[in-house]
Amino acid sequence: MDKRIGAQLYTVREFCKTIEDVDKTYEKLSKIGYKTVQASGVNVELTGKELKQVADKYGMETICTHRGYNEYTEDLDKLIKFHKDLGCNIAGLGAAPGDLRTSVEGLKNFIKDFNKISGELKKEGITFGYHNHAFEFAKVDGKYVMDYLIEETDPDSFKFILDVYWLSFAGVNPAKYIRKMGDRAMIIHFKDIKALSTNAVTMCEVGKGNIEWDEVIAACEDAGCLAAMVEQDRCDEGADPFDCMKTSYDFLCTKGFN
Repeated sequence: MDKRIGAQLYTVREFCKTIEDVDKTYEKLSKIGYKTVQASGVNVELTGKELKQVADKYGMETICTHRGYNEYTEDLDKLIKFHKDLGCNIAGLGAAPGDLRTSVEGLKNFIKDFNKISGELKKEGITFGYHNHAFEFAKVDGKYVMDYLIEETDPDSFKFILDVYWLSFAGVNPAKYIRKMGDRAMIIHFKDIKALSTNAVTMCEVGKGNIEWDEVIAACEDAGCLAAMVEQDRCDEGADPFDCMKTSYDFLCTKGFN
């Protein structure tokens, strides 16, 4: 594993609403120490070239994205151009739409479409990555949604962006699951989980919760994952997301990341 710490921009999505916002956000993240990003939650329409100019300005590299479902299904050529202009060769999808993950027919249709889409992306030098939440560990017709995705997609073109928080939330051991996935687990979202009470949990900065990070990091190294992307969908009320990103960054630096 290349022990690079990346910033998942979804954490700071409220600071990505204009091109000026995006510029300031990249500047702040670069000053924390981040050198790589996952472009997700940028709430302003930018071309790949425009976003690359911002990243280049601060010496940062975009190694992964999250793009909307309709972008894949309605204009794949545009999505491919965006990634090539950005210099990014991993195209992520946040999740399958709800109506395509709650029935066998919906799952089969999603898998059929994205086997084809991921194959087309591969021809262009772009790898597709599916990001999990907890609902992939619900059963549809007696089988976990995640198992449909693993077993019925092309392992050479359909990869995964595994989220440590959502694995834990679903009752799955993150380290064991990363090892199970092996080289299909390309990018790992480093996001911690903290118990608030017997029946409630929340997200928190990496190292501040209940995840066994030494085990997760060792599993990432064994699986050959490409990068760790720090993400915190929700910060405590009143907390500055950039401070949260710095806390996570500083913790991972103590674990040999840079």
